[in-house]
Amino acid sequence: MNPLGVLKTFFKDTVIYGLAIVLPRLINFLLVRLHTDVLPNEAYSENTEFYVVAAFFNVILTYGMETAFFRFFSNNKNKEQVLSTAIISIVLSTIILGIALFVFRTPISEVLHINTSFYTLLVAITLVDTLIVVPFAYLRVTGRPLRFASIKLINVLIIVVLNILFLSTSYGVKTLQNLFDVSDKVEYIFIANVIASVSVLLLVFPYYFKNKLQFDINILKQLLNYGWPIMVAGLAFVINENLDKWLLPNYEGEYINGAYSACYKLAVFMTLFIQAFRMGAEPFFFNHSKAENAKETYAVILKYFTIVGALGLLMVTVYIDWLRPVFIKKESYLVAINIVPVVLLANLCLGIYHNLSVWYKLTDKTQYGMYISLVGAVVTIVFNVVYIPVIGFMACAYATLLAYGLMMSLSYLIGRRHYKVPYAIGRIGFYLGFSTLLSFISFYLFERDIIIGTVFLCLFLIAVVILEKKQIRQLLKRQHAN
Repeated sequence: MNPLGVLKTFFKDTVIYGLAIVLPRLINFLLVRLHTDVLPNEAYSENTEFYVVAAFFNVILTYGMETAFFRFFSNNKNKEQVLSTAIISIVLSTIILGIALFVFRTPISEVLHINTSFYTLLVAITLVDTLIVVPFAYLRVTGRPLRFASIKLINVLIIVVLNILFLSTSYGVKTLQNLFDVSDKVEYIFIANVIASVSVLLLVFPYYFKNKLQFDINILKQLLNYGWPIMVAGLAFVINENLDKWLLPNYEGEYINGAYSACYKLAVFMTLFIQAFRMGAEPFFFNHSKAENAKETYAVILKYFTIVGALGLLMVTVYIDWLRPVFIKKESYLVAINIVPVVLLANLCLGIYHNLSVWYKLTDKTQYGMYISLVGAVVTIVFNVVYIPVIGFMACAYATLLAYGLMMSLSYLIGRRHYKVPYAIGRIGFYLGFSTLLSFISFYLFERDIIIGTVFLCLFLIAVVILEKKQIRQLLKRQHAN
């Protein structure tokens, strides 16, 4: 099959899995409006810091098992043994680490500056979410998008319904006060998350007994050797993505951090696009790695990923004043609105990096992903510490962009030596640069003027049609032929 035919299959899978991720997360994102309406900036900052710590715990507790499972399940003849070994490993490690986290909850919560009740809920959420990882990975790698999507949707619907019930109704408030003896609205959000996570675990629990439980120490060694660099890279990613929201309260206070965290969420459209892409791309890259034209296919995918991402960057930037009131209405949160174009571009660079990372995943050189992510983490830490006192919250956005831009560049340069893919760097660079230029001029120079921004958007689309008309015609011909 030529690259265009494979590309069509890839996009079909990505749309299915993308909807499974995008739709629930988009529904969940609507909670930003509820939370920012109900919570003051300081409380929203507390909510953000809670999930920053949860992100660190999730990476440690899963120790790269999801990606390792994809790698070896796809290539191993005894797939049942890989599944069983991964499940047994995750369950045992979760029990052991969970006991330790609860036994030492007082000193750990003090170090993390989280009150004990918040910490207990945090550990409960992360432990349950860890037990869900392998069953979800199994659904993805075996091509069961509808079941995957339905469970994801159930999860987010429970969260949304409980948030509305707990935060917006007197009945919900009284119920929580009677059952859990809590009065802090932020804690209501965490309780809703615990209930939703437990519900999802019950739904995927049958997959723990899908096959006869078999444990293979050699398979476990392979999974761990492949996965631990992924874990370190994951920790570095959490630093890149969340350290700003951890440091900012110390320099600028909880009020500014709450505003920054809320405006950061406006980049969700780019984040959702990237997550949708990864859901379809990761299994696809592994399953098609043996194909004769695999590298050419990867090159085409990256080009169109960049086109769509660059278009998204420009559209969100141009129409941000139309989109923003849907999610954030309270004026106190808008002091950080200027971070939006920078964070959108940073996330687009991250998406390109994930696309480029195919080289170290397919060649089993995951340590390079770890090294690159650590470089990004160092940049994030240094830039934030040095420049937050100088330029405030904008330093956080610039640090994220610098870290992801550097990671993207390093992955491309190093990858050429290990797994050379014929990427159309000239075109990719043009689309990325042209969209960035138009977005920043529209947002900062013309102060978000919608008419001028729309003209810029049309210019970008015209450029895409002119440069890609030959390949677009080929895709349309194939579609018509089918």
